[in-house]
Amino acid sequence: MKTIVYVDGYNFYFGVLRGTQYKWLDIVDILKHICHVQDPHIEVTQVKFFTAPVITRLATQGEKAQQSQDIYHKALKNKHGETIEIINGYYHMEKGTPPKYKNPVDKTDRVDIWRLEEKQTDVNIALHLYRDAVHRNCEQAVLVSSDSDLESALKFISFDFPKHKIGLILPRRQSITDKQRPANKSLSSYSNWTRQYILDEELLKFQLPLKVPTKKKPAVKPDYW
Repeated sequence: MKTIVYVDGYNFYFGVLRGTQYKWLDIVDILKHICHVQDPHIEVTQVKFFTAPVITRLATQGEKAQQSQDIYHKALKNKHGETIEIINGYYHMEKGTPPKYKNPVDKTDRVDIWRLEEKQTDVNIALHLYRDAVHRNCEQAVLVSSDSDLESALKFISFDFPKHKIGLILPRRQSITDKQRPANKSLSSYSNWTRQYILDEELLKFQLPLKVPTKKKPAVKPDYW
C-alpha cells in the first residue's frame, strides 16, 4: 500500500524530542518502521516534513541552533534523497499583552510578552494531504501530529475519498504519556488506525550515523545534541 507520511515537525519536537538525547533522529526510518509494524504491506514512498527555521535571538543556543537545524536537514536529505521533502513555514514574533495569571481573571491587569507563532505549517499540511488524495499520489496518508486544527482536513478526505486510508501517529513518548494531555480523539475518529505513542527504544534504535556523507563535508551530529 503506497503511503505518504506527513510530519508536523513543531508538534513532533515538543511532543517527542525536546529535552532528550534523541534529536539526531532518522525520522524517515523510524516512521517506516512504525508503519511496517502497523501493517507489513505499507510501503512508505515519501515523508513530508513540515517545519520552520529557528529564530536565533530566541533560541537558547543562538546561531548554533540554526546551524544545527540546517545540518540535521542536510543529513536527512543526503541519506534519503527524494524520499524526504522538507517544507518550511516561518515563525512570527510580536508583542502580546495577555492578562496576568490570576483566578478569577482580571482583564485589566496585563503583562507584556513576546508572542511566538508558527505560520503556514497547518495550512501546508492540510493542503498537501488533500492534494495528494485528489491526485491519487498515494493509497494511504499517515499524519504525525496531535494538532486538532488538522481535523477538518482528515474529515474532508474521509468524506470525499472514502477509499483513501488514513493513519495517525501521535507524537508522544510512551514513558511520559500519562503526564501529557489525552490523545486527540477528534483526529483518531477520522483515521483507520492510530499509534498512540513512540517507544524510547525506537528513538534510540533509529538515530542517524554520527557522520552522514554528503557531496562535500559530512553532516556531523551537533555536539550538544
